[in-house]
Amino acid sequence: MVRILIACSFAMAIALAVFFGVFENHTISVQRGNRGTGHIQLYTPNSVPASVALNSIPVADPIDPPDPDLPTARQTYKNVQVLDDLSVLELPRLMAALSTWIAPKEGCNYCHNPANLASDEKYTKRVARSMLLMTRRINTQWKAHVVETGVTCWTCHRGEAVPSGSWYTRADLGENTSMIGNKDNENTPGIAYVGNSALPFDPLTRYLIDDNDIRVQGSVPLAGTNPYPMNGVQKSEMTYSMMIYISKSLGVNCTYCHFTRAFGSWPDSTPQRATAWYGVRMVRDLNKSFLLPVAGMVPSYRLGSHGDGPKVGCATCHKGTYKPLFGNSMKKDYPELWRAGGPKIDTGYVSPPNVAVKNPVVSPEKLMSGQY
Repeated sequence: MVRILIACSFAMAIALAVFFGVFENHTISVQRGNRGTGHIQLYTPNSVPASVALNSIPVADPIDPPDPDLPTARQTYKNVQVLDDLSVLELPRLMAALSTWIAPKEGCNYCHNPANLASDEKYTKRVARSMLLMTRRINTQWKAHVVETGVTCWTCHRGEAVPSGSWYTRADLGENTSMIGNKDNENTPGIAYVGNSALPFDPLTRYLIDDNDIRVQGSVPLAGTNPYPMNGVQKSEMTYSMMIYISKSLGVNCTYCHFTRAFGSWPDSTPQRATAWYGVRMVRDLNKSFLLPVAGMVPSYRLGSHGDGPKVGCATCHKGTYKPLFGNSMKKDYPELWRAGGPKIDTGYVSPPNVAVKNPVVSPEKLMSGQY
């Protein structure tokens, strides 16, 4: 009898181990809206610890008490073209934070010549100026998307010189295949952007640079008869590609923004859909105003296969989380990045010739997979 009990206990232990092993990656559903409305989010509990680590924020150095009698950085240092409104105490503190956020191993030397901090000989310093202007623009002009939470360089970089989630143009959007018309970049396996589906694999160029409307539903039933811009099968497929990308970037499913009864209905949508609408337009603005021009500053090995530079998308900030850094703001620690500032100033400083900068290179395989 004792042997039977021991055997049963052993079998039960094995069964429990198998059960929890099989369901270790189980998914749970959480009701976000009224029951019956289809507003359910799916979560994988064991992914939370990794998300917590990824969305942590470095401890900030103490802020010095304000002193109106202190000179500005422009009055004290040579060749300060962007953060010239900071005081002589604010600028070094922010520069120290930048080195932690972007290049913790190289430190200040990643952008500066330590023997001549004013020099612009490293392209990374010139790019950093554009990115600081971009950060201030987000925090002061795109509150419809970032509200008061805002962003800092840490939001995208998280200790990496090249932020994860940056993207490059994948292929010519006018690509044709003989005999079967416009393939529209479909049926290409292994593209993580679109969930490894057979959908068009480069929606980002179409929607995060070009001012294309995201549309699915036509207004009339017959193909080829919808008014301009055409709302047909091809546009639906590209739209679904973009929606998959947004869903993966935020770590949510469709009902985070949409109501399953009528995806196109704004009255039935959640407030997050309006936030996302502004987010798409914010990203377009950033890519056109800052990231496309930056391509002319970076070395050739930092360009994509089509000669374009890295660009930002939803994944650059969100990194699989519904809110970057779980919605925690760094504004109280770095209020300098929430000031409007002014345009970049030409100080007239003449720098030595450019020097090479070591920078991580993303392999073409990772670029194409979207898994870098």
